Order: sequence, then structure tokens, then C-alpha cells
Amino acid sequence: MIAETVCSAVAAAGLGIAAVTAYRKRFLAAARIAAYALVPLGLVMTGVVEWAADTAFSPTAWAGFAVLGGAWALFATTRVVERRRGGATRKERRAAARSAQPGAVAPTASAPSLGQGARPASRPAAAPRATSSDDFSDIEAILKKHGI
Repeated sequence: MIAETVCSAVAAAGLGIAAVTAYRKRFLAAARIAAYALVPLGLVMTGVVEWAADTAFSPTAWAGFAVLGGAWALFATTRVVERRRGGATRKERRAAARSAQPGAVAPTASAPSLGQGARPASRPAAAPRATSSDDFSDIEAILKKHGI
């Protein structure tokens, strides 16, 4: 009973704030505030607040939450044990990874940038430019260094 009264008071206060906001010609903000203010009133009218209050003070509901927590703990424990064991599912994952490896790069694609590739280990240094008026020479040198 108290929860319904509090929710109704919150809704009335929110609608009052929305009216003041609309008076100040901020209609979009007023509509948004009114929408938020009507949510608690709607929850009271649909019975959600009464249901939540009944659930909060019900020993059966708390026992149900305890059963759900136990089920979650069992599920999490079995997942941890399965990962540590490395059962058949891990082998299946390895086999799938091996079969997917050759097709990972298209045949016409260039070499991956993470490996050493076919590039020589060292490159000759680029000759310094005679003019310093080019502002992009540093950027160009970095791009050439990375092969872009």
C-alpha cells in the first residue's frame, strides 16, 4: 500500500516538473519528463508493484531465488571442470581450427602483416630530402617504413 502511494506521488511530482518545463517552452524535454513520470503510475496500475512487494516478503520466492542461484553455481562449476579437462569438445575445436586454417587467407591475398613474410630483414634508409618545405615528409617516411 505504501509503495503504491509513493509511486503515485512520484508520478504527480514528475508531471508537475514536466508542466513547468513546458511553460518554459522546452516541449521536447517536457514530453520526455512526462514519459518518465508516468512509468511508476503505470507499474502501480498494472499490479507490478504489488507483485514485487509480495515477492520481496515471500519466503517461497526467496527459496526460489536460492534454487536459481544453486543451478547457476552448478552450471558454472561444470563449465570450469569441462575447460580444465580438455575433453572431446576441445579436440573438436582444434580439428575445426585446423580445417579452417588453409582457407583463412584468400589465395590471391598478400602475405599477412604479422609474420616476417617475404620482405628482407633490413631496408636501405631513404635518402633525406633536400627541401624542408614539404610538411608531409615525416608522415611519408612512416608510411614507407610500414610498407604502405
